Amino acid sequence: MLKEFGDKKDVKHPINSSRKIVVLRVEKLDQNMRVIQFREAIAEAMSEEMRRDEKVFLLGEEVAEYNGAYKASQGMLDEFGPKRIIDTPIAELGFAGIAAGAAMNGLRPIVEFMTFNFSLVAIDQLINSAAKMMQMSNGQFPMPMVFRGPTASAGQLGAQHSQAFESWYANCPGLKVVCPSNPYDAKGLLKAAIRDNDPVIFMESEQMYGDKGEVPEGEYIIPIGVADIKREGTDVTIVSFGKIIKKALEAAEQLAEEGISAEVIDLRSVRPIDYDTIITSLKKTNRLVVVEEAWPLASISSEISFTVQREAFDHLDAPVKRVCTADVPMAYAPNLVEEFMPQVSKIIEEVKSVLYVK
Repeated sequence: MLKEFGDKKDVKHPINSSRKIVVLRVEKLDQNMRVIQFREAIAEAMSEEMRRDEKVFLLGEEVAEYNGAYKASQGMLDEFGPKRIIDTPIAELGFAGIAAGAAMNGLRPIVEFMTFNFSLVAIDQLINSAAKMMQMSNGQFPMPMVFRGPTASAGQLGAQHSQAFESWYANCPGLKVVCPSNPYDAKGLLKAAIRDNDPVIFMESEQMYGDKGEVPEGEYIIPIGVADIKREGTDVTIVSFGKIIKKALEAAEQLAEEGISAEVIDLRSVRPIDYDTIITSLKKTNRLVVVEEAWPLASISSEISFTVQREAFDHLDAPVKRVCTADVPMAYAPNLVEEFMPQVSKIIEEVKSVLYVK
């Protein structure tokens, strides 16, 4: 149920002065909703699936006795015991390989990486075992497993702990790559990932675990590969995913104050990508800006830009623009972190450039 609140506001349109935009604030109301943290949504999804299916188990560094490095497995050891909530040594290659073998034998493991920066130690198991086994065995060995944990930067953590790996894993056929941006999506998508018979890379953020949002008490699943329009608009389409969607929405809010109506699409997964939703929006707005926390070369925004010009070139009234990170390893100094990351000001600048307004 949706309820409007606050005053309607008429804003002069930046391109067509005879047209006005009505900006509405919307509040979701549902008596069965609770406001919980992102980490709690993750824990609920895993716990519900473990109650539903005894083949599901969790392993990783500090997931049991410590309740997870980011407390995303809080209380699960007490409920499910040490045979299903398993603390591992600091050996990502080893426990990723154990999980791949377990999946081949009919179990449904969830692997938590303390950070996807550490998944590089285990990447052989993800790419050469998990992603390929279904095809190499002619379908005899499905690989129902989830690799989850935080990706990308979390502030001043230095170059080796601040890398975004969405496009790396999305490059590999055989994997699905999911990037939720809020607690509601995180729970529904993680439950879908656990039930999927393909290996799923489920990418979170250290800076989102404390985020709060409405999550229903009842059962729900969000299908992988379906984007969500987080904000409707008519002048420009902004596409993003993961924690950076918050900056896209903030930019859209500021643009609305200037009379620019931005539609914001949250991809939610980057393999598969929901191109239909992007192109449908583009046919309405005729302009596209893609925002992601990743280096620009061979990125998700590169792939979207190529596909849009191939499939919807005649609907573009301006070149596709991208807002990515700087094309350098991320530094430690806070002023350089600020320069490295996509910022609201950069998003607004690119939106105005495709609208040809100052």
